[in-house]
Amino acid sequence: MRSTLPKMLHQLAGIPLLGHVLTAVEAIPSTSAFASLHESLTSHRPVVVLGHEGEQIAAAFGERCLYAVQQEQLGTGHALLAAQVTVDALQPVPETVLVCYGDTPLVRSEILASVLTEHLSTQATITFLTAQTELPSDYGRIVRDSHGQVREIVEVKRATPEQLEIREVNSGVYCFQRAWLWSTLQALPRNASGEYYLTDLIAIAGAQERRIATVQGELEETIGINNRVQLAEAEQIVRQRVLEKHMYAGVTIQDPANTYIDADVQIGSDTVILPGTVITGKTTIGSWCRIGPGTTIDQTLIGDRCIIRNSALEEAILEDEVRVGPFSHCRPGAYLARGVRMGNFAEVKNSYVGAETDMHHFSYLGDATVGEHVNFAAGSITSNFDGKQKHRTTIGNRAFIGCDTTLVAPVTVGEDAYTGAGAVVTKDVPPATVVVGVPAKVLRKRELEDTPAIQGGE
Repeated sequence: MRSTLPKMLHQLAGIPLLGHVLTAVEAIPSTSAFASLHESLTSHRPVVVLGHEGEQIAAAFGERCLYAVQQEQLGTGHALLAAQVTVDALQPVPETVLVCYGDTPLVRSEILASVLTEHLSTQATITFLTAQTELPSDYGRIVRDSHGQVREIVEVKRATPEQLEIREVNSGVYCFQRAWLWSTLQALPRNASGEYYLTDLIAIAGAQERRIATVQGELEETIGINNRVQLAEAEQIVRQRVLEKHMYAGVTIQDPANTYIDADVQIGSDTVILPGTVITGKTTIGSWCRIGPGTTIDQTLIGDRCIIRNSALEEAILEDEVRVGPFSHCRPGAYLARGVRMGNFAEVKNSYVGAETDMHHFSYLGDATVGEHVNFAAGSITSNFDGKQKHRTTIGNRAFIGCDTTLVAPVTVGEDAYTGAGAVVTKDVPPATVVVGVPAKVLRKRELEDTPAIQGGE
């Protein structure tokens, strides 16, 4: 990968490569293919064999997995043997070992379940996944005898010209009988490259006349990632799967070719995603929303019936019926309550904005708490940083912040208070009070039914 980051942690649709494989393995019990066995079998957490820079992988996945360490990298057979102590310590001790490569993120839980059920139903010593290809490839070829029985897997670099014509190839997904597996791995000879190959177990089982079963899957599911070109190719496949999942679930995606949605994103039915939209992280979007065009959303919670146009949202929370944009920005810690209207070129950071508040254009709220039914007019800002630390601004319910008002934090504007256009507020404003000027001073108290003649914006 030409990277200081371990290959297994390179991301695909917002999830590390290994995370895709673990998700597929963990979902096996919920597949239809596994339903008949669900009550009779016990499964364990996956065991991940770590090698170079394995501590980074263990830190990333934590207790989601068990871990074994391959001290020397001497091939796939040697890697699997490194897991023996960890596997044999499980209770109950498993009789079947399912093996997957950590760099094959396109494998699905359904095909893994099919391999497992085939293995158990046929009582095979080895069951593995194969695929058909019409194009030359680097995958090992499946060699069968005249009766169709598998005899061996031949790696490309030692295959004969006739064997290279074989179109059935190996995928790297195996089921083994545990007792046979460990004893055979311990006796596995090194190959010509000085390593122990997992694929050599097939020839050994064939020579012993052991039962070898196969399940045929799609070649796409067997793709391994060895460089960034292959990573990009797999990204296209995974993203198309994600888009199709949402569309089948009732989400309208007008232009799938120009829409990017991470695998962990959740979207409610009847939401419309417009072109040029990028939705990443563990974002959740409710039903009947309209998102885009040209919108970026990351790690954000969005309620129902929201409209987000040409804007950026990151680590924010929006309740139902919120409108944002065009060209606005919700930064981390922004919380927009029900019915907030945030117009063009506005920004909210680390602030709570109360229900039905209007913040229509060219405004900034940072480190603020804003009440309900507030009008925050064009050009108004909270001046929250004094050069050394941040301070908070509090605005009460139904306050009216006139155009180009600067609120110099820490400051509180009381309920039903008004600020005049261009006011610089450096002191707290009492409730139901009108202030104007630089610095702002009290003009008068107001009756609640008053509408003072000061410039605002909606």
